[in-house]
Amino acid sequence: MVKLQRIQRPKTHRGKRALKEREPKLIENARSLLCIRGNKINNIMKILLKNLHLLKSPYSTMYQKKNLDIYPFDNTSKLEWYCQKSDCSLFAYITHSKKRPNNLILARLHNNIVMDMFEFELNNQTFRSLDDFKCIKFAPGNKPCLIFHGELFDNESEYKRLKCFFIDFFRGETNMKEIDLNGLEHVITFTLDIQTKLLSIRVFRIEFKKSGHRIPRIELNEIGPRLDLIIRRTKLASDDFYKKTLKQPTAIKEKKIKNVTTNELGTKMGRIHMEKQDFNQLQTRKMKGLKRNLTIDNEQTQGKRKKIDSTN
Repeated sequence: MVKLQRIQRPKTHRGKRALKEREPKLIENARSLLCIRGNKINNIMKILLKNLHLLKSPYSTMYQKKNLDIYPFDNTSKLEWYCQKSDCSLFAYITHSKKRPNNLILARLHNNIVMDMFEFELNNQTFRSLDDFKCIKFAPGNKPCLIFHGELFDNESEYKRLKCFFIDFFRGETNMKEIDLNGLEHVITFTLDIQTKLLSIRVFRIEFKKSGHRIPRIELNEIGPRLDLIIRRTKLASDDFYKKTLKQPTAIKEKKIKNVTTNELGTKMGRIHMEKQDFNQLQTRKMKGLKRNLTIDNEQTQGKRKKIDSTN
């Protein structure tokens, strides 16, 4: 026998609005993060989860209670159910054990199915939280500037996917056409060492100083958190599934205009096709100043005739 699932329909306007926001859109909302704790955690991982929650705020939801041990690399059904319940497409899961100390798992979902998942080990000796830096922070909801250092981000397929994951993780709203420079308040840098393959994440605040010119002088001040992560395991989506996630609806795609291109500077260049012209048949504009005066011509011709008659 097949069990039929009962569909509960909303009875209030608030419930209807909440379901309408979860419906598929042409331009999706910003990706939200779900922060989950494991059964066994230490104080450092608890602070780390709070910092990730603040970095993604207001697009972040945090579960305060501890959960039973979940093994995402074996079974992700429970985490997928939590994300669907909270309407989140990213999750951060922390645990701490003797086998895997200071364990952090970051993942992203597509259509409530886990797509890419990365497991990291936090270096607790170099870790510094947001509270350790006594300085001005950034406003929540602002888009950060992301900088990636390291050849592996462009050469190896696994680290290419990791770069794409962090861009998807921190980019925020995607339907913005223009960004105010004053709104760029912080920078997040990702540095990957080729030899040790240690991933260092730093967060800086952008400060504009007077330079005596129109363009201000920019200074970066570290505001935290400071993370040094070692990649333990990865679980990447297949190429076919990854290609499906990259598809865009036809309504969003820009219609290609014939014979119009855009160069590197952003200026539009147009190409016009014309037939070969015969310049002998080209009709120019007859200006009044170019016309000879008829009265002057008549006087000159009469004067020439008188001279000829006198000579005769």
